[in-house]
Amino acid sequence: MLTGKKKLEILAAFATLLLFAVGVACNGFFVDPVLTGITVGPTATIQTTETVQMSATGTFNDGSTSSLTSGVSWSTGTPSAASVSKSGLVTGVGQGSSIITAASGTQTGTATITVTIGGITSIKVTTADGKTSIPFGTTEQFVATATADGKQVDVTTSVTWTTNPATITGVSIDPNSGFLTTTSGAGGTAQTFQVIATDPTTNITGVLNFSVTGT
Repeated sequence: MLTGKKKLEILAAFATLLLFAVGVACNGFFVDPVLTGITVGPTATIQTTETVQMSATGTFNDGSTSSLTSGVSWSTGTPSAASVSKSGLVTGVGQGSSIITAASGTQTGTATITVTIGGITSIKVTTADGKTSIPFGTTEQFVATATADGKQVDVTTSVTWTTNPATITGVSIDPNSGFLTTTSGAGGTAQTFQVIATDPTTNITGVLNFSVTGT
């Protein structure tokens, strides 16, 4: 027959085994979910010196999602265009675009921030070689220089290029690059027109009178 002391020892051992089994079961049921992806936003366009707060949302293997904004490492692909703080605050630095990345472990997510020139007060249009006229059958590159926050900034590829009149026989200009082409013999007599560069954000324009001479 078991003594009282022996019974207590057996009960104690049983209780220990029971607690161990419960602990194993709990650990089996409550495993931390694994991060499987990161979504970053917003995709935005800002001006220099302006800011935008990025957000990061994690997706886990149990199907749940959770904000990770303060739990990720932030980086910028093009520091000359945009900077990003440890908290995900992006600041426009210079004209261009940058891929902003949020990383946690092996998972990353990205969003693109485009930066335009802020504080533009005027735009000057010139040609790359200083010419004010060319003959038909040749080309010309136009340049737009903005005065922005007291500095001279090349905005050739961020303005919209047009001519006045809009349609000129034998003459065309690329609206994105300011590259003008002419067709040999197509214009006949000389053509004089305006080349216009327009900042799409402020609608500030620069104008240059230009001529294409006959052949």
